[in-house]
Amino acid sequence: MDFQDIDLAALPKRVGKRRDRHGRGPRGPIVPPALPGARSKAAVFDRCVERAIARLERSWPDEMGRIDVTVEDVPLSDPATWEHGLVPLGRCFPGRGQSLGRIVLYRRPMEERAYDSQDLGIGVLDALVQQVAALLGRAPEEIDPGYGEY
Repeated sequence: MDFQDIDLAALPKRVGKRRDRHGRGPRGPIVPPALPGARSKAAVFDRCVERAIARLERSWPDEMGRIDVTVEDVPLSDPATWEHGLVPLGRCFPGRGQSLGRIVLYRRPMEERAYDSQDLGIGVLDALVQQVAALLGRAPEEIDPGYGEY
């Protein structure tokens, strides 16, 4: 039999993009989506930010409603003059008009400093409290009475 004699249309076609190695069936996810191990680092960080915002909104609902909080992976490469080579965890930018301003939290520097997800949550809350205090011109202890104690 020669290769020219094979009818390619008669060969079975591969269905789907997943491999079926050694006849064991298609591969599935290693961790089911409902378990915590399936969440990405970004999703865990976003959840920490949501919890920190909710905590501050209970005490400062009007002010937190006028502050935009965003998340970026890393800070820009041009540090501010007062940062002296330190990697910032967050920055605040004063607002105009009705907006009090914008707070940017940096995910990767905070993840590098945290031991686990609980430590990450505390770090996110600390950074958010510091930035809100800077925007409102108040002490961090006034924004969150538990600041620095956890």
